[in-house]
Amino acid sequence: MKSKKIIKIICITLACVILAFVLLAGGYVSYVALQYYRIEDNIELTVINNKDQAVNLNQNYSVLSYNLGFGAYSPEYTFFMDTGVMNDGTEVCGKYAKGIDKADVLKNVNGQINVSKSLNPDFCLFQEADKKADRSYNIDMCESFKNAFPEHCVTYAQNFHTANLFYPFNDPIGKTDAGLLTFSRYKIQSAVRRSFPVTTNFIDKLFDLDRCFAVHYLPVNGSDKKLALINLHMSAYDKGGTIRAQQLKMLNEVLKQERETGNFVIAGGDFNHCLIADRFSNDEQALQYFKSQQKTPDWVKNSVLRQSELAQGYKLCASLNAPTCRGADIVYEKDVTYSTVIDGFIVSDNVTVIDERTVDTQFAYSDHNPVILEFKLG
Repeated sequence: MKSKKIIKIICITLACVILAFVLLAGGYVSYVALQYYRIEDNIELTVINNKDQAVNLNQNYSVLSYNLGFGAYSPEYTFFMDTGVMNDGTEVCGKYAKGIDKADVLKNVNGQINVSKSLNPDFCLFQEADKKADRSYNIDMCESFKNAFPEHCVTYAQNFHTANLFYPFNDPIGKTDAGLLTFSRYKIQSAVRRSFPVTTNFIDKLFDLDRCFAVHYLPVNGSDKKLALINLHMSAYDKGGTIRAQQLKMLNEVLKQERETGNFVIAGGDFNHCLIADRFSNDEQALQYFKSQQKTPDWVKNSVLRQSELAQGYKLCASLNAPTCRGADIVYEKDVTYSTVIDGFIVSDNVTVIDERTVDTQFAYSDHNPVILEFKLG
């Protein structure tokens, strides 16, 4: 009789523990769901420290694009969502969700600032800049870059906001506020945040960014047309490339409208598409152009962009001198880690391209290398 009573107590206790766990898990899922919201389209952006001077026709300018990777991606860093396969068939997977530690993030942010300033750009398009995030140890990257470019005006377009995510369990992401930073030495008359189509899968959208692009309108001396400067970050981790196809369609619609208006247009950023396919006879040659010991990863395999897919009156600018992005499934090692070109520019045909190149940092401070475009209007 006594043993039956003990078993009954154990069963009741176990049932209570299971019920408590279910209630806790359900409560957490509800909290995450309630915290999530889709950032609306067509949000006017605030221009901080705006300038008076307009850009000129037939004058040389430069624009830099650099995915900052929330300051985490030193060469030793691997990301938990990145997976890959070595040429010998070995499957590999990244480790971290947050930066390795605060000191490493600070080192990377300072390195990114030094590289960017050394190029002396007139305009900067930065992606994955954390404003306040556990993953970057609450280092305000936006403020750091603003302090580094006091002669520029700046806008911020949020594209990643999360509740306190307790996943992955060994290195939880926590809370995040991050976005696109755009800098200009010249007056920005107005700017607007446009929302890209994103996945509707509940779990995926919690871990992926609320993808967007920011359109900035700059007055041009001696012209009634504007310079439309676009900072963009398209989707990764998009199996089959279906979401990125929808995003490209939306971007092309905007590019078409701007060109019909007669504006000068430069769209730059992280396209998450291989941008060099026009130089090769087939996609695989482009995807495997840079030497590595890895197979083409899924995050870029079905995402190749050719100039023929762009709105009429535009050209694609991407360089072969160095890769712009590396895989983060293994520690970076030159000629071993997979790399390709997914960062670059789309330019309207009323903009003269003087030069476009990748700045080869050997991925010292990010999983991306910066790219720079020299141009003039007209």
